[in-house]
Amino acid sequence: MRLARRTLLAGSVAALAGCGAAPVKEGAGTSSGFARIDYGADPSQYAELTRPATASRGVVVVIHGGFWKAAYDLSLGRPLVPSLVAAGWSVLNLEYRRVGSALGGGGGVPATLDDVAAGIDALAEVEGLDTTTVVTLGHSAGGHLATWAAARGRFGFSERVPVTAVISQAGVLDLRAAYAGGLGDGAVEAFLGHPPGPGDEAADPIRQLPLDVPVWCVHGRSDDTVPFTQSQDYVAAATAAGARAELVAVEGDHFVVIDPASPAWRRTLALLP
Repeated sequence: MRLARRTLLAGSVAALAGCGAAPVKEGAGTSSGFARIDYGADPSQYAELTRPATASRGVVVVIHGGFWKAAYDLSLGRPLVPSLVAAGWSVLNLEYRRVGSALGGGGGVPATLDDVAAGIDALAEVEGLDTTTVVTLGHSAGGHLATWAAARGRFGFSERVPVTAVISQAGVLDLRAAYAGGLGDGAVEAFLGHPPGPGDEAADPIRQLPLDVPVWCVHGRSDDTVPFTQSQDYVAAATAAGARAELVAVEGDHFVVIDPASPAWRRTLALLP
């Protein structure tokens, strides 16, 4: 991920206010429906929950990208929260252990997957929150995790709160192809702990088809960080397997899909069920 663009996005959130699940800790800004949820003891095992003032349409779980690397955190997801809440959604902006030895590290397979599963399941502990509709929405490596989460129960991961729909934003959906293409300077091998092979289907979305829930793959045609073919090939394989999947091609690069001022983001909001 380009650090300059990440810095721009992180700066834009400065204008915003601000494994069993632990109790929800209400923080500053409770009048706007904000709370922090700690779902584990590690500093990265937490999420930020923002709820609308009116009745919620359901929950959107925002999962940030950054090629699973510790250098990138949930600040990347914060700019998307206001428009989702304004549209009537409760939003869980999820942090998780990432790859590396720096702050935020300790992740990879299976730790990162355990965290995503536990973070989503922590929604069950939130009083008065309707989890009938739970949409995972993730960018880049977060798109991988958002799509993976819909199938997690098949592979022995916790699934107390099932995912009912997925929106992948320029997601890394085929780990073998991503490895072969050298995406993220060896990010796939670092995430798995080895080059991808036949034993990695539990971590690879394209090898978990068909899913039982709809998947929308939103991807910029000019993306040179995660190739457009990652979404294109996933949708082709999904529909061939009888799954519900749609390719939503938008104009722009890897980051246009997480720019809340972009037409790509407005189109993404319209996809929410």
